Amino acid sequence: MCAAVLVVGSANADLVVPVDRRPAGGETVLGGDTVLSPGGKGANTAVAAGRLGADVALLGAVGSDPYGALLRDSLAGAGVSTAFLRVVDRPTGIAYITVTPDGENSILVSPGANSALTPADITPEALAGAAVVVLSLEVPLPTVEHAVRRASDAGAKVLLNLSPAARLSPSTLAAVDVLLVNEHEAAYLLGSTDADPRKLLDLGPRAAVVTLGAKGAVVVTPDGVTEVPSPPVTAVDTTGAGDAFAGALAASLAEGTTLPDAARRAARVAALSVTRAGAQPSYPTLDDLE
Repeated sequence: MCAAVLVVGSANADLVVPVDRRPAGGETVLGGDTVLSPGGKGANTAVAAGRLGADVALLGAVGSDPYGALLRDSLAGAGVSTAFLRVVDRPTGIAYITVTPDGENSILVSPGANSALTPADITPEALAGAAVVVLSLEVPLPTVEHAVRRASDAGAKVLLNLSPAARLSPSTLAAVDVLLVNEHEAAYLLGSTDADPRKLLDLGPRAAVVTLGAKGAVVVTPDGVTEVPSPPVTAVDTTGAGDAFAGALAASLAEGTTLPDAARRAARVAALSVTRAGAQPSYPTLDDLE
């Protein structure tokens, strides 16, 4: 089974608790009712792309538990192929999320089955026909680095969402076509909160996109920097907004859209997603965009 967009990444069950404020060390804070929803950076990205009509598959791992079934159902409902989604003898990954009234979140991830994804899972069959391969870092880094190299060698456009932030080898970054980071991850890579985003290209990628939340994003190419505004919205829950951006970006790039135009569409998708609760349940369809 071939897909134009192959997402290599995590699949988690999100346990979301609304709170008035986040607890400090050693403190107990009462929250609202827990909401269970499908999540994980990889699954979120795949669902966001699928809801926009992309031909997409997820390469990842879940457990043989109810959370794994929840994720498989959500992926299938968004038109995402699960042909490369392994079921392993470990619990499905879980993200514990607190959301404050301003829509901001704090997340603790227990990787579980995601840790079972190995370089051997990056098969020629999975990469065959992929125009864009998207990766994020909630799966083992050796698997990510291997997948980047294999995808690049196969002629796919490599989109790396460097989240959660981690150090990757220079050879891996040099094989990346588009490095996607938020402003905190960019600061981590560059060692400064006010560094010129053009310096991201000095790390090796051919282009970069820095997301800035409500301020939109900037696209960095060898030709310069393009600012991409975000539509003004009232945020309800920012969980998964960066993954929505990644999925929309990948879907557009697979269609041959230029990077700045792809980022403009991705900013609209991410903005719409924060007006609804949850990650995958909040992602818009093409009809929503129109």
